[in-house]
Amino acid sequence: MPINDLTSIDLFAGAGGLSEGLSEAGFHCLFANEIVPIHASTYKHNHINTLVETADIRSLDAEVIRENLGLNKGDLDLLAGGPPCQGFSINAPVRSILDDRNHLFKEYLRFVAAFEPKMILIENVPGLVSFEHGATLHAILEALGGLGYVADVHILGAAYYGVPQMRWRTIIIGKKGEELPSSAFPDPIFHAPIKPNFTTTFGGKQLVKIPSETAQAKFTTVYEAIGDLPALMNGEKGAKIKQYRCEPFSDFQRRARTGSIGVLNHEASRLSPVNMERLKYIAPGENWTKIPFDLLPKGMKLARRSDHTMRYGRVNPNGLASTILTKCDPHWGAYFHYEQDRAFTVREAARVQSFPDHFEFLGSIAEQFEQVGNAVPPLLAKAVGESIKSVL
Repeated sequence: MPINDLTSIDLFAGAGGLSEGLSEAGFHCLFANEIVPIHASTYKHNHINTLVETADIRSLDAEVIRENLGLNKGDLDLLAGGPPCQGFSINAPVRSILDDRNHLFKEYLRFVAAFEPKMILIENVPGLVSFEHGATLHAILEALGGLGYVADVHILGAAYYGVPQMRWRTIIIGKKGEELPSSAFPDPIFHAPIKPNFTTTFGGKQLVKIPSETAQAKFTTVYEAIGDLPALMNGEKGAKIKQYRCEPFSDFQRRARTGSIGVLNHEASRLSPVNMERLKYIAPGENWTKIPFDLLPKGMKLARRSDHTMRYGRVNPNGLASTILTKCDPHWGAYFHYEQDRAFTVREAARVQSFPDHFEFLGSIAEQFEQVGNAVPPLLAKAVGESIKSVL
């Protein structure tokens, strides 16, 4: 099989950030499952050669899907996905047991048993490591071991792989029947000013992959990520497809523009008059502490000036962005543009997530932001995909 024709399946696929990165690494996704219709529509729109099933995974027959794809057990190269894992532990408290989402990891295991892929990939939040004091992660690794997979876990900082934001993901990789080489996890490419604020050890082992001295010193800045996108006024919509502001001036921009027909999903939501007034007092890299007291939201008037350092922030163009959430609400992070008096657009959030510009998000603006915020950054997924490919 050609190295650029490795096969994968993406469960809990969302809009397709994980698949996008794996595709850049050389994987062809045969099948994807996503329960939210508009997220699945975006996935289909951008991955036209993938069979996408919009359904609750609990209603799917994994054996039938495998047979319909023409695969025997063991044929599939990679089963990937981001199942909710919290609560999988047998020691999970009642509050977790009652949340149906917390048992969806068992559905992922059902697909592992049906396909017996050569390797498995699971991504989740860093908090998975400390949830239930590590019992959940222990249970996950034991369950994979029971299916014949030797698995390991690391926490990866997206900025170490060229993503211009402060985002961390827990990555579990497993290999069928064999010891998993350390090369299955990608070594960081860049140094970046990020520090973990979560549990970083498991079973006495350090989980965070730290850049070596040979890694490049220069991380991707916000300016290098979005500085070529057209300027907009607060609330400006404009044409559906817009022209770039200038020629690309960074490797990140050149990659983002590959296959692009122009700038999509680039419309400025309208900030309220009070937020526009607050913006006058915030310079790039500054936050809510520069806003006059009488203009602060009621809750922020009670906050210590050392707290919530990202809220109502104007992003530093020479630094990293806040973690992109499911809505770029300035109340929750540094989502004010560094030089334009407005909040990030969907395209700017997508760029900060490292989506290529040809990737179009469907649905309302709110639904588009949700798709972007929930996604695995494609550049991070690509790095993981390349390391898995080297093992395969």
